Amino acid sequence: MDNNTPNSRTARRQQAEAEQKSSRKQNKKPKKKKGLIKTIFKAVVIIGLLFFAAGAGLFAYYASTAPKLDESLLKDPLSSKVLDRNDNVIYTTGNEKRKYIPYDQIPKELENAILATEDSRFYKHHGIDLWRLGGAVLANLRSGFGSQGASTLTQQVIKNSFFTNEKTLKRKAQEAWLAFKLERNYSKEEIFEMYFNKVLMSGNKYGFGTGSEYFFGKELNELELPEMAMLAGMPQSPNAYNPFKHPERAQKRRDIVLRLMNQHDKITKEEMDTAKAIPVTASLLPEEKREKPMDIKFQAYIDIAMDELQKAGYKDIEADGVTIQTALDPNAQEAVEKALADSSNFESDTIQAGMTVVDTKTGEIVAVGGGRDYKLFNHNYSSDQKRQPGSSIKPILDYGPAIEYLNWSTGQTIVDEKTKGIKANNVDDRFKGPITMRQAVYESRNVPAIKTFEEVGSKNAAEFANSLGLPIKKLNQSDAIGGGGNDVSTQQMAGAFAAFGNEGIYTAPHAVKKIILRDGKTEINLSPDPVSAMKDSTAYMITDMLRDVLTMGTGKSAAIPGMDIAGKTGTTNYSADDKKRLNIGKNSVPDSWFAGYTTDYTIAVWGGHEKRNEPIVGFPGGRDMPKSLFRQVMRDITSGNSPKKFKKPSSVEEAPIVIGSQPLQLASHSTPLYLKSDELFVRGTLPESTYVEEEPEEVTELEAPTDLRAEYDADNQEIELSWKHNEPDSDDFDDDVTFAISVSVDGGGSQSLTETSDDSFTFGNVEPGHTYTFSVIAKAGSLVSSPASTTLMIQATEEKPEEEPDDQDQDDSDQDNVDDGQNNGSGNGENNSNNNNNNGNNGNNGNNGNTNNGNTNNGNNNNGNNGNNGNNSGNNGNGSDGNNSGNNGDGNGDDDSGDVSSNSSNNSNSNTASSSKPSATKPDDTTTSDGN
Repeated sequence: MDNNTPNSRTARRQQAEAEQKSSRKQNKKPKKKKGLIKTIFKAVVIIGLLFFAAGAGLFAYYASTAPKLDESLLKDPLSSKVLDRNDNVIYTTGNEKRKYIPYDQIPKELENAILATEDSRFYKHHGIDLWRLGGAVLANLRSGFGSQGASTLTQQVIKNSFFTNEKTLKRKAQEAWLAFKLERNYSKEEIFEMYFNKVLMSGNKYGFGTGSEYFFGKELNELELPEMAMLAGMPQSPNAYNPFKHPERAQKRRDIVLRLMNQHDKITKEEMDTAKAIPVTASLLPEEKREKPMDIKFQAYIDIAMDELQKAGYKDIEADGVTIQTALDPNAQEAVEKALADSSNFESDTIQAGMTVVDTKTGEIVAVGGGRDYKLFNHNYSSDQKRQPGSSIKPILDYGPAIEYLNWSTGQTIVDEKTKGIKANNVDDRFKGPITMRQAVYESRNVPAIKTFEEVGSKNAAEFANSLGLPIKKLNQSDAIGGGGNDVSTQQMAGAFAAFGNEGIYTAPHAVKKIILRDGKTEINLSPDPVSAMKDSTAYMITDMLRDVLTMGTGKSAAIPGMDIAGKTGTTNYSADDKKRLNIGKNSVPDSWFAGYTTDYTIAVWGGHEKRNEPIVGFPGGRDMPKSLFRQVMRDITSGNSPKKFKKPSSVEEAPIVIGSQPLQLASHSTPLYLKSDELFVRGTLPESTYVEEEPEEVTELEAPTDLRAEYDADNQEIELSWKHNEPDSDDFDDDVTFAISVSVDGGGSQSLTETSDDSFTFGNVEPGHTYTFSVIAKAGSLVSSPASTTLMIQATEEKPEEEPDDQDQDDSDQDNVDDGQNNGSGNGENNSNNNNNNGNNGNNGNNGNTNNGNTNNGNNNNGNNGNNGNNSGNNGNGSDGNNSGNNGDGNGDDDSGDVSSNSSNNSNSNTASSSKPSATKPDDTTTSDGN
């Protein structure tokens, strides 16, 4: 018997009761869980019903306050007004004729294209597409309210007729209610007809019928599939997809429509691919056949204002009956249009220009130049034309960041030199060695700019440019001088440069200030907030260097007397391959820029052609055109109201520095003036070291022999050489001086004769009929002097002298080196330095104008004594006639006379001997040589 089994009936009953109680306890736990879930479910349902009730109530309230359906508003677009800064109306939208097309004349294929793009379930819903709405709700939960719309075509008709693009719950509720009512009062065909004729196509063109004629010059029934697809895709962003202005964007949008048509089985894949293969520009109206706009003032400005609204999300606000407040200054706009209309400002009829004028303090665009003979909603050269900026980008990518991030002074030393790893060259193909950052800026040196960029780093450079509104992406070395892949517009450059003139505060350039809705009370502010883009010290130091661009640098022709202006020039180049391939001249360029500013206005100007392969060929009206346009417009818009000068902030201090010092040193009273420059520093960053004048080392020089003479002894057939020499007057000099003598016969190679410590030498075995040139050089230890030389010609027989040629037949050997006027020191007023046969005339030249050239020893193989040449930066030398006494004829000048001067330490004689028997005369003259 099991020991655990109860052995009495009473015990067994008690055990059974205990087990039942335990079982009941265990069965109660699941009931508690089920009860909790049921409670939560009931709560959720109740809360959901409450939300639904609240939502329904709110919807009912919004619906009750919705505007009434007005058939005139449903069918006709509303006119909006555009105002200038003085609240004067400059443009009214919706005034141009609109072609109304009834439903039965709309091609079915065009309807399919529109519905596949805008509302593929149009004929299946009752104004609100719940399937589409569900997808939009999920998208908005993921990305925020308003991130994706669920508007049906019916809702779009309502919105375009009664509401703005404002994304609020109230508007969406009222829009849905009115869409439902519209579906109850009008047929689907009538609603589609409303949409078809009311939708904005571009600018102030409404309806697909108008768009067909405007873009293609065709009736609707003449349109091909690619043309229909392009029109069907435009309402999403009418101005952005304008094929006249943005053909690439228009083609991408058209191809999306074709894909949607195929996706919804409206066309086959083959039809889709065939249509995609046709360029969107293939059937557009040529420019000469396009509709001429009405006589509307300020068309280029209206264009950028409308584009700005599109980018802000107000794609068809022009049809909403609103008032658009702009920053347009009519006087400034007229000044811009006047400059662009003046053909004398341009080198050809085809060259173009774009210009943007902004308020330096607010960033408001007060005027634009959309191009020469600009037409409304065409290619706008102020905003649409984006090109390489050339050197105008240097303050933004190179020098600005160097001051902002590295605390460089305007006197920072940068070595302009040929550098490994830098392929670029300077425009003059020269290098200037150590120069200040200031000089590198105003002379627009390329190599220092690249070196600065590399010190700054591409990350800092991009960050600095981005803070100024430039969408800089990847940067490389060529971007440092504006030749990379980051193109910009005049609008962007004007905004960036304005920050330099506004103490480092950047406000994005903008034309539209606000939108006033139909009620006249509600306003939408579109003016961007100002942001600090850089320290005020950076802004002022860049400005101070850019002042010098107009006073002593590449932008002098943009300067206006008495006006404090800062600015930067820029020019881009073709590659060697492009020049060869396109047969472009050496000095031709694709783009020219100037961006400049005062405390009131900033103007950026671009010049060139729409197509980059069409070059600017000259300077006046070409490469210099942006500077000329800047000067003309700035002068006109500031007439009678000279702007204030730029003010140095307390964060900047000024101190004299030693030019070229590395690291930078402060100048002292002993610093030579030519080494001093007053430069700017970020306060607290002055150099600690100061210039200390070094004691000059005494340099011992060895003078050349003087008074070198050669006399011919016919009896012994010898030539006696003699000379004088002055030893160095120095306590440290104790070496013996010797003289190395060499000879050249008939212009042949020089032959060494001897080295002697005497001051004379006899040369034997002289043969008549030859010319002997002797050279004597002094030597002492490691010191060697310049040579002294003399020439003696020995003739065997007497010849009848030729007559001296007329002055007009004589050579003017310095002519090629003369820049300005000539001042000759010779008695006959010319530079006669060539000797002719049997003539013993010596004419010594003075100096030529502003040149530093001196020609010596130009003798012919026949008789004749050479005169001396001396030049001197525009000062007259003294020309003396040679004679048999052997006196020197000097051409002397000041210390700055150049590389060649006439003096007694470097002599050259030209002697001629002629008789019935071999003989010689004493030297007629002793002249100076350049050591050759």
